[in-house]
Amino acid sequence: MITQTQYPCAGCGANVEFAPGTTALRCPYCGHETQIAAATRQVTEHEWSQFAGLPRKPIALLAKHVFKCQNCGAETESDAISDRCRFCGAAVVAEVNPEDQVVPEAVLPFALTKQQLREELRKWAASRWFAPNGLKKVTEAESAKSTYLPHWTYDTRTVSHYQGQRGEHYWVTETYTENGETKTRQVRKTQWHHASGTVERTFDDVLVAGTTKVTQQHLDALEPWPLTDAQPFHAQYLAGHETLRYDVEPETGLEQAKRKVAPVIEQDCRHDIGGDEQRVDHVDTEYHELTFKLMLLPVWLACYIYAGKTYNIQVNGRTGEVAGERPYSAAKIAAAITAAVLIIAAIVAFFVLRK
Repeated sequence: MITQTQYPCAGCGANVEFAPGTTALRCPYCGHETQIAAATRQVTEHEWSQFAGLPRKPIALLAKHVFKCQNCGAETESDAISDRCRFCGAAVVAEVNPEDQVVPEAVLPFALTKQQLREELRKWAASRWFAPNGLKKVTEAESAKSTYLPHWTYDTRTVSHYQGQRGEHYWVTETYTENGETKTRQVRKTQWHHASGTVERTFDDVLVAGTTKVTQQHLDALEPWPLTDAQPFHAQYLAGHETLRYDVEPETGLEQAKRKVAPVIEQDCRHDIGGDEQRVDHVDTEYHELTFKLMLLPVWLACYIYAGKTYNIQVNGRTGEVAGERPYSAAKIAAAITAAVLIIAAIVAFFVLRK
């Protein structure tokens, strides 16, 4: 059994939940609100050099949490940090053991309510070209679940030594023969010179998903995140919302972060090389002052069924940005193609008759 927390309502004794868009816990029955205490600490970035030597269990070996609901006494097994009792729906939050896994350092609280979620889904459905009329029903998706997704953030100062080539354009006059007549033309050529140097850059909050349970492409589409609005971690923000436990180790996340910043570093190298064209043959990057933290980001996860197939949708719990899968209407596509063909035929006929 794990150490867990439930928050009773001061008004009626039921379990309260964090209300999106507020700084309070609200009772879903009597509406009584309790303000979340102001943070007494700052969000801390952890030094990578110190973390690398700490003992820690691989996340894949950790057992699932077993929540014992204080409301109805039922036991719920879950690998989430926070969840609901599968029997009475009461909110339960687990206490993260720092000896087993990395503890969240920051949380970006939900701001989008369920009613606002429906409105964002309505606008998204209305803007989908060639979508079947049934897509409008996505706003009725009662399966929508407010979920905090774990993300790693990395800060670092990079020093990159590069080897490459600088290309400088010049023009030469070439003589050629066309239809028996001798002509000249200007031809651009490029002269290449060896180039090498060092560039530096500071990266702040390079974001990497800490879960593999949501498609990376969809998570990327939810960006940008207002990370400056993040609050120091407080378990009360999780009450009433699911929170996934990370399944991407911080070491793996760091390698993904390095791949994410590589194109930016290469662009710095090209700018440093100068000239008209650049070739970057090799880059050796050192990572200094490397720090990281685990952050929880709010996402509404929804799904709906159309023509027997399930489609998944994700909505940014702060900005309302929507990403996900959608069906296409074969009838609408066929009608559009037919209309396009008729328009082209009409234009051709118009010009033919004018002759």
